[in-house]
Amino acid sequence: MVMGLLGLFILACKKDKPLPEQIITFLGFVKPVNFPDPVYNFANNKPTKAGVELGRALFYEPRLSRNNTISCGSCHIQSSAFTQHGHDVSHGIDDRLGTRNSPPIMNLAWNKAFMWGGGVYDLDLQPIVPITTHEEMDEKLDNVMNKLKQLPKYTSMFKAAFGSEEINTSRFMKALSQFMLLCISSNSKYDKVMRKEGGQTFSPAEQEGYVLFKNKCASCHSEPLFTDGSFRNNGLAPSAINDLGLYTATLQETDRYKFKVPSLRNLQYTAPYMHDGRFLSLSGVLDHYRSEVQATANLDPLLQKESRRGLALSEDEKTKLLAFLSTLNDEEFIKNPLLAEQ
Repeated sequence: MVMGLLGLFILACKKDKPLPEQIITFLGFVKPVNFPDPVYNFANNKPTKAGVELGRALFYEPRLSRNNTISCGSCHIQSSAFTQHGHDVSHGIDDRLGTRNSPPIMNLAWNKAFMWGGGVYDLDLQPIVPITTHEEMDEKLDNVMNKLKQLPKYTSMFKAAFGSEEINTSRFMKALSQFMLLCISSNSKYDKVMRKEGGQTFSPAEQEGYVLFKNKCASCHSEPLFTDGSFRNNGLAPSAINDLGLYTATLQETDRYKFKVPSLRNLQYTAPYMHDGRFLSLSGVLDHYRSEVQATANLDPLLQKESRRGLALSEDEKTKLLAFLSTLNDEEFIKNPLLAEQ
């Protein structure tokens, strides 16, 4: 079976031996057999055991924020598949409110663009945004580096990861990437069925839901990542703040109201849904696609039919589709101790 933290460590222990006596072997990045090739350039930043451990420490380090209270893990909580459960939009430093829901951190090696509204196309640069954004961490990178340099813990960890005690922005970003690249979710029931592991099969309702999914949803939420990585307008009514989505990054009129297509993995843990967390349940999400799609500018053509907007979906079909979506939840991922704060 493929581990939830695919390839970070193999834990092997003798029978009846306690955890401290386990043999830990670092494997690096290992692609799940049912996944495509990643798009991240590993030639420039190959994950190492020391690099991943440094990245994990930095991910949970509150000194990345101005007043040393907010870490990456504050808004990306493992038990919520690295989202901020319970908030429609993210809460940052001084409990300031952002404008968007915290996106999950998983399977980032296959991402070409980041954030709901785009604007960042390199994982090694992505952390700059939350660190420097007023509503999130509200800090300067120079200040972060200076704070880290005051801690012997980090001088030794940077030396182990990069060969010297020098702490700089490039190394800092690469270490964070190494940890996030190995946050791989690939052990859901769906994955085990696709890999024919342990005799796993879909129930009749799940199988019928899978057929419905392929007919009605897979154009945007393509397998096995359950997103095509594109930016689309799915017909949400504009909110009070009138978030323009991808347009904010590109200033192209054709990008108004387009947001990144999210993965459908781990939906059990990532409520609320949409870029602004407006839907509290998956039932509400499907009701939107059934009857609430708005004719906003740049509405995706897949949601514009001659006779209607949205998707034709009966109550019975909705129930079966929800049954299939439940097979995409990966409990091993959200409970993996190697992803947790140490």
